[in-house]
Amino acid sequence: MQTTLKGETTLVGMGLHSGRPARLRLRPASEGGIRFRRVDVTDRDNVIPARFDLVSDTRLCTVLSNAAGVSVSTVEHLMAALAGTGVTHAIVEIDGPEVPIMDGSSLRFVQAILRAGLRGLGGPQRAIRVLAPVRVVEGDARAELAPAQTLSIDFEIDFPDAAIGRQSRAMAMVNGAFVHELSDCRTFCRRAEVEAMRAGGLALGGSLDNAVVVEGDRVLNPGGFRRVDECVRHKMLDAVGDLALAGAPILGAYRGVRAGHGLTNRLLRRLFATEGAWEEVVIDAATARRLPGAGLGIADLRRAG
Repeated sequence: MQTTLKGETTLVGMGLHSGRPARLRLRPASEGGIRFRRVDVTDRDNVIPARFDLVSDTRLCTVLSNAAGVSVSTVEHLMAALAGTGVTHAIVEIDGPEVPIMDGSSLRFVQAILRAGLRGLGGPQRAIRVLAPVRVVEGDARAELAPAQTLSIDFEIDFPDAAIGRQSRAMAMVNGAFVHELSDCRTFCRRAEVEAMRAGGLALGGSLDNAVVVEGDRVLNPGGFRRVDECVRHKMLDAVGDLALAGAPILGAYRGVRAGHGLTNRLLRRLFATEGAWEEVVIDAATARRLPGAGLGIADLRRAG
C-alpha cells in the first residue's frame, strides 16, 4: 500500500553547493507524492513536486523548479532515502534553496525516516513497469532501462585516480538492500576538481566531513573509504534518487556506465516519451515484497549505521 511517515522529523545541516545553513522538516502526507515546500518563499507558489519533468539543472546535483521559478537543489540523496525506505507520500519543508548535505550520503535521512516510523495509507500502490528497453548515450557514458520484475541497479565507473579506478557493482533493490548496502556511501570528488567547482560557485559548503576527496592513489579523508567500492555504490545511490523522480516505484533494470544526474534524467524523459515502453500498474502483494522499502523497521537502524 501507499506509505508515509508516522510523525514529523527535522534535520539541520549545510548546503553542499550553496554553503548556506539549511533546516529541513519531513512531514507526513496522505496524497500528492513527495513535494518540497520552500517555507522561506511567501510571495508565490512555494511547492515543488518531486517529478522528473521539473528537473531544471543537473550540474553535479539534481535541481527541481516549479512554474513560479522556485527551486530546490541537491535533492537526490533525500529522494534516494525516501525511495529506499518505501515512502510514497511526504512533505519536505525547507528554509532555503538546497537540501542539507549531511555527511554526503543518505544515511542521516534514512535514520530520521526509520526513527519517525512508517504507516500505510488506504489506497493501493502503483508502479511504473518498464515494457521495452530504452537507452540514452552521451560520448562514452550511457544509461538504460530494461524490463524486470523489480528495480535493480547496475553501475560502472572509471576514473584516472588510482584511489577510485574502475569499479562496478550490480544489485537488486530488495530486502532492504538500499538501506543496508548503499545508504552510507558518500559523494566523492577529485582534489583537482574542487577549486574549479568553487570558482564556478559550487561546492562552497564542501569539506571532508561531507564528501570523500581523492588525489591520485590517496584518499584525503582521515578515515578513508567506508567500503572498498564506496564510489560506485554512491553512484548507485544517486541513480536510485534520480529514478525516484518518476513519481512511483520503477519495476525495471537500470544500467549506468559513467552516467550522472543529467543522463539518468534524460533516460526517464525518454522512457515516458516512448510509446509502449512503460505502463502504470497496481502493485500486488508479491511485487510489494520486492520493493526497496519492504519489511524495513526500527531494527534496521543498526544495520544502517
